[in-house]
Order: sequence, then C-alpha cells, then structure tokens
Amino acid sequence: MEANKEHVETPVTTTIPDKMKIVLLLAFPAVVENFFQTFIGFMDVYFVSKIGLAEVSAIGATNAILAIYFAVFMAIGVAANVRVANALGAKQVERARHIAQQAIILSILFGILTGIVTLFFARPLLTLMGLEEQVLEIGETYFRVVGIPSVFMSLMFALSANLRGSGDTRAPMKVSIIINVFHALLGYALIFGFWIFPEMGVTGAALATVASRILGTLLLIYYIQRSEVLAFRKDFWSVDWGHQRELATLGSPAAGEVLIMRAGQIVYFGFIVSLGTNVFAAHQIAGNVEVVSYMAGYGFATAVTILAGQQIGAGRIEEAVSFTKIGAWMAVGIMGVLGLLLFFLGEWAGSLFSQDPEVISKIGNALKVSGAFQPFLAALLTLTGAYQAANNTRFPMYLTAAGMWAIRTVLVYYLGITLGWGLTGVWIAIGVDIVTRAGVLAYKFAKGTWMNLEKEAEVESQCHPQSTKETMSDCVNNY
Repeated sequence: MEANKEHVETPVTTTIPDKMKIVLLLAFPAVVENFFQTFIGFMDVYFVSKIGLAEVSAIGATNAILAIYFAVFMAIGVAANVRVANALGAKQVERARHIAQQAIILSILFGILTGIVTLFFARPLLTLMGLEEQVLEIGETYFRVVGIPSVFMSLMFALSANLRGSGDTRAPMKVSIIINVFHALLGYALIFGFWIFPEMGVTGAALATVASRILGTLLLIYYIQRSEVLAFRKDFWSVDWGHQRELATLGSPAAGEVLIMRAGQIVYFGFIVSLGTNVFAAHQIAGNVEVVSYMAGYGFATAVTILAGQQIGAGRIEEAVSFTKIGAWMAVGIMGVLGLLLFFLGEWAGSLFSQDPEVISKIGNALKVSGAFQPFLAALLTLTGAYQAANNTRFPMYLTAAGMWAIRTVLVYYLGITLGWGLTGVWIAIGVDIVTRAGVLAYKFAKGTWMNLEKEAEVESQCHPQSTKETMSDCVNNY
C-alpha cells in the first residue's frame, strides 16, 4: 500500500507571500471539506423544505440538540489536532501517532454514550425546545435515526482531526466531497421516492445522513492507514491514561465552550419558536445559507491551528504569531466578500427554500445583518484556532460563556421579543456577541497574553524531541 505523503512541515523561515501560499495550501482543502460537510445539512433542509415548514423546524430543533453531541466530538478533534501538530512540530512522530489513536478510542466511547442518551431521552430533550406537537413527532423520528448511531459522526471528527493535525487537509476534503455526492443522491431518493426506493420523507433524510457518515468513517480510516505518520499500530490500541489526560485537559475547555454555546442556543431557540413555526423555519433557513461563509472561516481557522501548533511545538513563537496574523487577515478579506453576497442576495437565496413572501423577507433581513458581521466572525474563528494551538482553550470558553449568556441570549429576548424586532432583532443580537468576542480575543492577542505554554515548556524540558516511542510515552505519562 502506497504511503500518503500529504504531511506538511512548514519551513523555518519564509516570506509573507510564501506564508500566504502555505496558509492557502492548508485552508483551501479545509474550506472545501467544511463546505461539503455542511452541505449534508443544507441538502436535508432544502429537500425537506419541499415537504413543509414544520419538517424544516423539526430538523432544525433536532440539529440544535445534536450540536451538543458535536460539541463533545469536536472537542476531542480539537485536542487531537493540536496535540498531533505540536508533536510533529517537535519531531515526535510516534508520540503523534499514539495520541491520534487514543483520540479515536475516546471518540468511540463518547459516540456510544450519546447514542444511548438518544435511545432513551430523544423525546424529553426535544420537548425542552417547546415545539408544537406535530413538529415534535417529526423531530423525534429524525433524532432517533440520526442520533443513535452517532458513533460514526464522533469517529469522523476524530479521524479528520488526526489527518489535519498531521498537515493533511486534502484527504478529509476528498472524503467530504464523496460522501456529500452520495448523500445528495441517496437523500433525494429516500425523501421523495425513486426507482426501488420508497418515499420516506424526513425518515429518508435521516437514513441518508447516517449512511453517508458510515461511508465517511470507512474512507477516513483508509486514508489514515495510508499515512506515513498516522497508520495504526496494534500496541497503541490499549488505553494510555497519560495521553487521555492530555486530550481531556485540552479538550474539556473546548467542549465546555461549545456546550455553553449550544445550551444558550437552545434557550434562545425557544424564544424564536415562541414567535411562530414560520419564524423559526426562516431562522433555520437563514442559518443554512450563512453557513457557506461560516465554513470558509473554519477552513482558515483549521490552517491557523495546524501552522501555529507546529510552530509552537518547534519553539518558534514569532512564526506562530506571523502565521496567525496572515491567516486571520486572509479570512477577514474572504468572509468580507461573502458577507456582501449574503447582504445583497439573501432574499434570492431564501426563495430557493420557500415561496412564502413573508418567510423570504425574514430570511433576507436576517442575512443582511449576518453579512455585516462576517469579517468579525472571521477574526473570531481564526483567533480561537490560534488560542487552541497555544494550548489555551480555557479563555475562549470563559469568553463564550459571557458572550452567550450576558449578551446574546439577553439581547435575543430584548430585541426580538420585548422590542418586537422579531428575527431581525435575533440576528442583531448574534452579531453583537460575535463582534464583542472577536474584539476581546484580538486585544489579548495583540498584547501577547494569548498563550498557555507553561505546562508544555515543562514537558519539553523533560522529554527530548528525539525520544523513542517507549521513552517518550513513559516520560509524558510520568509527567
């Protein structure tokens, strides 16, 4: 089997144009991957919108709960991405391989646990959203089909993160394209009925999603096995509590950050639901359109995390700062252009999902607001990636908690309900939160107080970069 040679190591010194090329080399595949990965949800909403707005609301409410699961899966991925990048930056290949496999073990555990939670608590969790009975029934069916086998989504997060941490953003991109084409074709067939496939509606959308995730997991394993630095070793499958602690230490705040965000999201989703099913459906559709720009930001954040992580692992702090600045400004520019498209083409995009003039108008207004804060969202995403690369996941968590509960949720209620601004008020509240958090992260980055490298420095002083797999593992575990 030919080894995968996509592992990227950045030069010690490069010019700014060279650095921009390196950022694009990593960011572009990540942008494409994120876009196509998100396209799964986009296609579900698009196809299901042809059935009815109640079905759109049901999927939207379900995805709000599933986002809590994804927060945990994503946190494992963040920790794996950063630890693998740090280890490879320090030339500790076997340590990177070991951590990567430990992340897979952890992802399987949490994937099984969330599946069990879905099995027993699907309806009670959706009831918290305050849905109408019709929407609740549809949502429960979708939730059970998608949520019980969530181990495959958990594995996809971990496997993709391992590849990205090694500098390979192309393999996850290829997998994302394949499974999205597969999902779109199967989704259409199962939702509306085609050839040998019966018409299954929302259940068909859920089954297509699960099938695409199973396929994605298998393909990612294939690429892992072709990797020179990540191919599985049998002796690395036993639980290593030292590496598990490393992943938990870095991943827990990242999980906490997204969990806080999702918990607040559920609360203000309840506020939006109180405005009516059509308003909530418009909110979900606007979110699915906006995500095109959002995923571009995530792609550049991925590049910043990889590059800053490798430079920090190698002890080149100034280079980490340089790559972060370049990645952030590139993201701001690209998302600024996408923001203009959202501003001017929002209503047209809304007309693809609904023929109701009122719903289309609400979508257009929401996307005008969204378009205005896209550059700030770009800064927020990329700087968060840099903080994670610097092993500082706690401060973004604290900042997210403050932004979500003291700004976003409060303003959603005040602007959307109390002042009667409706969905436009909701999106203004979201924008104020994003601008505030981006400003705080940028301020601390400029002051040079964004890193948390004390523990890493202690490990580096005790564990030589050229240590063998056995001595490095013992060293880190004892530490």
